[in-house]
Amino acid sequence: MADLLPAALGPLLRAARERLTAAGIADAVLDSRLIVEHFSGTTRADAIAEPGHPVDAKALAAIEAALRRRVAGEPVHRILGYREFYGLRLSLSADTLEPRPDTETLVDAVLPFAKATAERLGECRILDLGTGTGAIALALLSAVPAATATGVDISPGALATATRNAEDLRLGGRFKALHSNWFEKVSGRYHVIVANPPYIPTGDIENLQAEVRDFDPRRALDGGVDGLIPYRIIAGEAEGFLEAQGKVAVEIGYTQQSEVTAIFAGAGYRLVEVRRDLGGNDRVLVFER
Repeated sequence: MADLLPAALGPLLRAARERLTAAGIADAVLDSRLIVEHFSGTTRADAIAEPGHPVDAKALAAIEAALRRRVAGEPVHRILGYREFYGLRLSLSADTLEPRPDTETLVDAVLPFAKATAERLGECRILDLGTGTGAIALALLSAVPAATATGVDISPGALATATRNAEDLRLGGRFKALHSNWFEKVSGRYHVIVANPPYIPTGDIENLQAEVRDFDPRRALDGGVDGLIPYRIIAGEAEGFLEAQGKVAVEIGYTQQSEVTAIFAGAGYRLVEVRRDLGGNDRVLVFER
C-alpha cells in the first residue's frame, strides 16, 4: 500500500516526485508536477507562493490513481488526457497516436508554402492522411486563417477525437473529418497533402519503448513488413488529388530517407526538402511533381 499523500500542495508535490523517482520514472520531476497540477487545479506559481495550500480529498484520490497509472508505465499525457502540440492543447484517446514534438517538424516544413498559397490564391486546401488527433491539420489551420483541411482516418474513434479538438480550438468550421482508407473516399484536389503514416516495420514493434508499444494504437505504428507500405500508397495515388504546383510532405523513420525518396521518385516526384527533427535525424521529406 502506497503511503498516504499529504494534503498540502508543497509536501504533496514532493511526495509525488519521490514516488515516481523510486519507481524509476525518467521524467519524475516533470511528470509528478503535471499530475499534481492537473488534478488539483493548481499552478507552479501556487506551489511556490503557497506551499501550504490545502488539496481536497477528491483531488488527492485522483492524484493517487494517476500516480499508480504512471508507475505502471502509462504515459503521463495519456493519464492527463491531452497533449500540447504546436502551442495547441489536443485531447487524446485510445484511438489516436500521441502527437510528439518531432512531428512539429512537418508543420514547420509546409507552413511557409501553405501561407504563400493562401496569400496568392485566397485559400489553401490541405489533406491530412491519418489525421489521428488532427494535430498536423489543426496546427496549420491555426497558423493560416484562409486554409481549410480535410482530416482522413480509418478509425472512427480518431475522427471523433480530431473533430472534438477542432471544435475546442474553434477551427471546426474549417476542418472536415473523413472516414476513409487512405484516398479511398477522398474527392477534390489539394494544395498540400501531409501525412505522418505508420512507418515501423511490423517485426520491430515489439522492440519499441513500452510507452509507445503498449499505449499507441498498433495500426498507427505498423507500416508493414518493411515499414514502407503507406509511402507506396501515398506516392502511387496522391497525383489524382494534388493541385498543380502542390506539395506532398511526409514524416519518416530516421533511417528511411533513401527508400522513401526512391518510392516517390518512381511515381514521378522530386525531393525538394529534407527536414531534421530536434535530435538531428532526417524526419520530414517534401516532394513535388
